[in-house]
Amino acid sequence: MKQMNKILFVCMGNICRSPAAEGVMKEKVKQHGLEDFFHIDSAGLYAWHQGEMADARMRKHASRRGYNLTSRSRPVTREDFEQFDLIIGMDEDNIVFLQAKAYGVNALHKVRLMTDFCKEHKVNSVPDPYYGGSSGFELVLDLLEDACEGLLEELKKEEDH
Repeated sequence: MKQMNKILFVCMGNICRSPAAEGVMKEKVKQHGLEDFFHIDSAGLYAWHQGEMADARMRKHASRRGYNLTSRSRPVTREDFEQFDLIIGMDEDNIVFLQAKAYGVNALHKVRLMTDFCKEHKVNSVPDPYYGGSSGFELVLDLLEDACEGLLEELKKEEDH
């Protein structure tokens, strides 16, 4: 890769899905030896959990798969729309919120839905596992692994053109 790719993953509170997406994507990038070409972060639509680590259940399930979730929750800011190339929401509600918060045509083009990058799973969202059991956290990780691999492939293809 020749250029830096700046990606921000976003969910509602930035304690389950988006920090997991950040962790999965960082690991995928590392596995491909592309760490120098990516800046990856996560944020939430709301500041309810600002400063907190990812949900302990999400960290536990992610750790079992080799992902280390170390980020702290923070809200999406106006500067994020200037700083990041892609701002990826986990579900349609996230997308609507992000599109409303975006300013200008360039910022709108940065907003994408996570599951648009899935290659194996045909779903419309990464569901919020917060109020469910273990299977919900595992499903989130399955979807994120699929989508992050698809996202990385898409970015590598764009780089080749």
